[in-house]
Amino acid sequence: MASPHLDVQSLQQAFAQVGGETVSAEAAKDSKKLLELASQAPVIRLVEAVLSEAVTRRSSDVHIEAFEDLVLIRYRIDGVCYEVAKPPKSLALAIASRIKILANLDVAESRLPQDGRILLESNGRQIDLRVSTLPTLFGESIVLRVLDKGALNKSLNQLGMDPKTQQTIEGLIQRPHGLFLVTGPTGSGKTTTLYACLTKLNHPDVKIITTEDPVEYDIAGLVQVAINHKIELTFGVCLRAILRHDPDIIMVGEIRDPDTATIAIQASLTGHLVFSTLHTNDAPGAVTRLLDMGLEPFLITSTVHGVLAQRLIRRLCLQCRQPYAPTAEELAEMRLDASSAPAQLMRAVGCSACNGLGYQGRMGLYELMVVDEAVRTLVLERKSLSQIRAAASAQGMRTLREDGMTKVCAGETTLEEVMRETQDYA
Repeated sequence: MASPHLDVQSLQQAFAQVGGETVSAEAAKDSKKLLELASQAPVIRLVEAVLSEAVTRRSSDVHIEAFEDLVLIRYRIDGVCYEVAKPPKSLALAIASRIKILANLDVAESRLPQDGRILLESNGRQIDLRVSTLPTLFGESIVLRVLDKGALNKSLNQLGMDPKTQQTIEGLIQRPHGLFLVTGPTGSGKTTTLYACLTKLNHPDVKIITTEDPVEYDIAGLVQVAINHKIELTFGVCLRAILRHDPDIIMVGEIRDPDTATIAIQASLTGHLVFSTLHTNDAPGAVTRLLDMGLEPFLITSTVHGVLAQRLIRRLCLQCRQPYAPTAEELAEMRLDASSAPAQLMRAVGCSACNGLGYQGRMGLYELMVVDEAVRTLVLERKSLSQIRAAASAQGMRTLREDGMTKVCAGETTLEEVMRETQDYA
């Protein structure tokens, strides 16, 4: 399916001002020629327009992709890619070279991937752009991840959790030791949730050390360490060193291997509160993932206090959302009958406030599994994932889809959004 289009007049005007000068293959390898090309005023204005428009439209990523006959520029907004411009192929080298200069990359190197960073000021906010280039069949693909520190500065009560889930999490993270895990795919908001937890615990009398790949945001009061695979500074190596720095709370960016898992477990056993993430579809799946890594069941049940699975869904624009009566098919998907169903749901429309998208911002879906006595018994007996999930649900765990349906009934999002992000619950 084609990417939805977003009409951005400022970019069209910027592209019109840039000439379509063709660069020879020899000149494309000449650093001096590339620097001259990237230093032309229209090219500078063009790249500035692309980046500033991305920030204005709350994009999380900017994709600049070279194809055979054109360059495709897309913004990812609230998790969905939107096409914003198709400049001619003749501008591909100029755009790539300008971005490389801003990110302090090698302008003449187009055969190898490169990573860099651009710092911008936008409306008094510091914007950090993480740049990654990738050589492709018809040129270079460039992705810029937009990191807005202000967007991450959220407390737990701003994440869209229901009061019971939030209250339970606040109780779990106040414990003096143990392991609290957040699971979900890439881009599901795990880092934001972990930072919200750490911000709540961030006091002068508590030492918090994090190890991340990479450190996305610097937070005052936290000692933050960036993973560097080139010099073999891995999560495991870093975690061993952190334990010698007398921390109270440790955050490990991700448990990827048995070594890191073992050290995190041992750290929680020796009086530390440890936060980390895993890539699993749901909360009960975190337990089986740790078992698959070779950890003994008694170590898992002794340390893991809670697992939070999450997804991000788009929030309906409050200015233009429109009520409608749900159909019988929609009620069946929600597993509701006419007697228990809401009289109306909300649909996306689109207006000037949301740039015609119908959605504005995102909210979380949350599934919290507390490792209580019933779950511990099943883990110790190495029972199946379905049995652990059933026990957790019996103890009050609300699944991701159930949390989503609650938000659909409240008119905060659409049924389509929830179904798209919880397909693995079908």
